[in-house]
Amino acid sequence: MIDLYWLPLGAGGRFVAFNGRVYEWIRATREHRPSRALYHTALVVTVPEGRFVIENAWPIPDRDPASRGVVVEGPVWDRRLGRFRAFRYEVRRWRDGTIADAHAAVASPQRVSDDERQARQVLEITTSIPVFVWGRDQLGLGEMWNSNSVIAWTLARSGIAAGDIEPPDGGRVPGWTTGVLAASLETHHDPRAPRRGVRTTG
Repeated sequence: MIDLYWLPLGAGGRFVAFNGRVYEWIRATREHRPSRALYHTALVVTVPEGRFVIENAWPIPDRDPASRGVVVEGPVWDRRLGRFRAFRYEVRRWRDGTIADAHAAVASPQRVSDDERQARQVLEITTSIPVFVWGRDQLGLGEMWNSNSVIAWTLARSGIAAGDIEPPDGGRVPGWTTGVLAASLETHHDPRAPRRGVRTTG
């Protein structure tokens, strides 16, 4: 089983929530539309061996990635800054893990697949997530690469129609389309496809 969680951006802290509102106000103003609620996404994947939380988080909380099932780390804002832990994000495949803001989730969980094969594919493919710079649009797709891009890419590359998944009414999921399109570029062997996920330490 694969369940998708819609988490209000910044539910766990005022700083993220404030910056999210500013970002959305700027985007809405440029696009001549009302501001919308923003969401961060995470997955819970259940197979006979156990239950796994897949989530992209930043900033990295401490130096013990194994305790959270970290499979990929990447840079935030600028690749050169990635040498510093405060400027790296992590992707977790966390067995028996938790989603910090699950209590605030909206219209969740949303079942996206009951197919065990797809569930296993999601778990396997997390180690191959591309390492784009978080907060940058390196492929020129119109929106930055972020946590939602990671989840959308993972679903799309696992054979799930991520492009058909809609957020809760009145909401928006920045970066989701970027993830779907990036997965399509790799599927068609586009020369702009990025290098695979890597682990960094420090």
